[in-house]
Amino acid sequence: MILTSFLQITMNQPEVAKEATEVSLSALELAIKGGWVMLILAMLFVIAVYIFFERYMTLRNASKEDLNFMNRIKDYIHEGKIESATALCQSANNPISRMIAKGISRLGRPLNDINAAIENIGNLEISKMENGLPTLATISGGAPMIGFLGTVIGMIRAFYDMSQAGNNIDVSLLSNGIYTAMVTTVGGLVVGILAYFAYNYLVAKVDKVVHKMEARTTEFMDLLNEPVN
Repeated sequence: MILTSFLQITMNQPEVAKEATEVSLSALELAIKGGWVMLILAMLFVIAVYIFFERYMTLRNASKEDLNFMNRIKDYIHEGKIESATALCQSANNPISRMIAKGISRLGRPLNDINAAIENIGNLEISKMENGLPTLATISGGAPMIGFLGTVIGMIRAFYDMSQAGNNIDVSLLSNGIYTAMVTTVGGLVVGILAYFAYNYLVAKVDKVVHKMEARTTEFMDLLNEPVN
């Protein structure tokens, strides 16, 4: 009889396992269990994604540069074609061309004044490129803290349900609070990590454009310092 009972239990195990595997939660259902904290995290995620793609497209356009741009500027200035040089800068329409256009508009003034004008435009261009990055940095740091806030709220809810149950404590009574605690922790970390990597990637892109701007500014000032034949 013992052997028969063992065989019956063994034969029924796949069915029990099958029934257990059929019970699952989708990502949306888990997010709903996180409550209003997950709603805030979802909004922060959407904002972070928007900032990333908007800044990515802006920086990609800003980094585009005609390799012959400075050579053509040099030829125009040597030939005295200032209007042609200005028109070339306007057609390029990027941070570097706008800086060079400002320098061309100051031709005839002391070199220090020209350099200062270019630097002022460069600072404005850098400020434009960094637009939105502080918000992304705030999301990368704030999202995990909001998630941990949801964790604390979930644990408080679990202990409250436990206290109300008295001696009739059931795991199902604690499930809602524990779901809130765990889901919000994961949500906050996911949003924070993604925003952190996105922020650092965009900062690296800005640095590359800034290095190009500095190199072209130096090249332009060297051009103006060349002796006139």
